[in-house]
Amino acid sequence: EQFTMPLSKIEVCYSHPPTTVQALMDAVIQAQREVLQIPEHDRQIRYIEHRPEHFWIPPNKSQKYTLIEICMFYGRSLETKKRLYQTLVKNLTELGIPKDDIFILFQEQALENWGIRGGIAASEVDLGFKVEI
Repeated sequence: EQFTMPLSKIEVCYSHPPTTVQALMDAVIQAQREVLQIPEHDRQIRYIEHRPEHFWIPPNKSQKYTLIEICMFYGRSLETKKRLYQTLVKNLTELGIPKDDIFILFQEQALENWGIRGGIAASEVDLGFKVEI
């Protein structure tokens, strides 16, 4: 089966060793599996390390400032989103990212705005998982 949910991105401006990069990516994916109940093999995630001069850090934040952006289908409840925020923060703080340096953005899209499985609108496909949780 194929899945395309959600699309996640981690952006930072500091270097991590490859094992830490993988751990950060796993932490974001694990939070999604736990809260959004996405399938085990659905791993749509990117890690982007910017040069410091290309990434402005807000005042009161450290060099470990980390942006997490998750693009997903509409349908999750506010309670589900809150649980995902908290699970993401818990997972990242366990890897040494201060909780106040984590910024999370969810972007929700209508199913018809996703062309998947060879260009079919996601609204016309059996996704194989629940969106309304």
